[in-house]
Amino acid sequence: MEAREHPLTMELSGPRTKLLTTYRLLKKPGEYFPKWKAQYGDPFLVNAVNGRIVLTGRPDLIKQIFAADPSHYDPFGVDAIAPLLGSESLLLMKGDAHRAERKLLMPPFHGKRMRAYAGIMRDAARSHIAAACGGPVAFCDVTQALTLEVILRAVFGVVDSPTLAYFRKTVVSVLDAVHPSFMFAPFLQRDFGGFGPYAKFRRAFETLEATMDDHLERVRAKDEPGEDILSMMLAARYDDGSAMSDAHIKDELRTIVTAGHETTALALAWATDLVHRHPRVAATIRADVDALGSDASAEDIAKLRSVDDAIKETLRLRPILTEALRTLRKPLTLGGLEIPAGHTVAAVITLVHGDPDNYPDPEAFRPERFSERSYKPNEYLPYGGGHRRCIGAAFADFELRIALATLVAEFDVELLDDSPPKPVRRNITMAPDTGVRVRLRPRAR
Repeated sequence: MEAREHPLTMELSGPRTKLLTTYRLLKKPGEYFPKWKAQYGDPFLVNAVNGRIVLTGRPDLIKQIFAADPSHYDPFGVDAIAPLLGSESLLLMKGDAHRAERKLLMPPFHGKRMRAYAGIMRDAARSHIAAACGGPVAFCDVTQALTLEVILRAVFGVVDSPTLAYFRKTVVSVLDAVHPSFMFAPFLQRDFGGFGPYAKFRRAFETLEATMDDHLERVRAKDEPGEDILSMMLAARYDDGSAMSDAHIKDELRTIVTAGHETTALALAWATDLVHRHPRVAATIRADVDALGSDASAEDIAKLRSVDDAIKETLRLRPILTEALRTLRKPLTLGGLEIPAGHTVAAVITLVHGDPDNYPDPEAFRPERFSERSYKPNEYLPYGGGHRRCIGAAFADFELRIALATLVAEFDVELLDDSPPKPVRRNITMAPDTGVRVRLRPRAR
């Protein structure tokens, strides 16, 4: 039976015009999700170019989505993102393969191994922010360079400056060549005789592939394994004793760069704007860092509650992704409704984070709300949730706390945007429309 004939269509309301709905999902999700919820109720159904999606911002239903058996789900949008990430990316795996991959990759992104990268994170923050001091800059450009260096050093194990510069150039070329047209419409993933967005992307992609191949050979040739995540991937073994192939490793490296570079950079840019529009928050962070003393380690400042609260509130108010999506392999009963296989279910992060029942005065930037109470995984979900929660969430939070504390404690920030930037779609992420224009100066002591 066709999905459109299923009784769900009669039980759930929602916008039905496919092209217009898709456009609104892409361009103005923050505006239309609340409108659709108010008009159609929660959950509601949208008919988009990439399928029928049941969306909800209700924590009780989100709890059901995240708690369901992983075998019920396939990753969403595989055809769209496979050309960028590769077929052996964690984000595209499912079932037993997905569980085994998470088990293998989880350790470097948590605990003692993750904390070993604290110095790299602070050094990158200091050097890139200092280099931007003086004239007006779009802070998003600074944060992009900063977070990419952290990944290249901590994950890829790149150390020398020439290799860093070349890697940075090739990675940025690939990310800049990613175009929403072929990401959201896979039928446009064609070369067209060497012309068009996808052809440009493929040229950049192949250059990055060759760069990673050369780097893998160098890493393998070292006498002693490094402390970087790539070296750990090369040494890691699955439960059956097998190792990751080079093609597999490259897929995961591209996934880490794609999922962890831009998202963290945008979150830091949003935090910079929000914190410095609230001088009380900035003053509290600066005082807390100062109180630790000049010998405080990067790990020490990452533990500060004021810094952690500011990052959490930034990700609540300005989530980088607007929803967490799962495509159903099997029917799912959600809030008494049976949703058929083939549909997608989505936890709408922006609706959850804007719920006044959990977040009084939800449009206000109030970091202290995270000291006043704790939130459940179905009430606060900037990194998604369930068995597909972002594997690098702890790593990203750690980096964000170190970078924000370093910025506030060691530099003066003048915001040049008269009004707060607005969220706009940048590929699949939500970015500040102005880039967060600032003027930076070293802090006067």
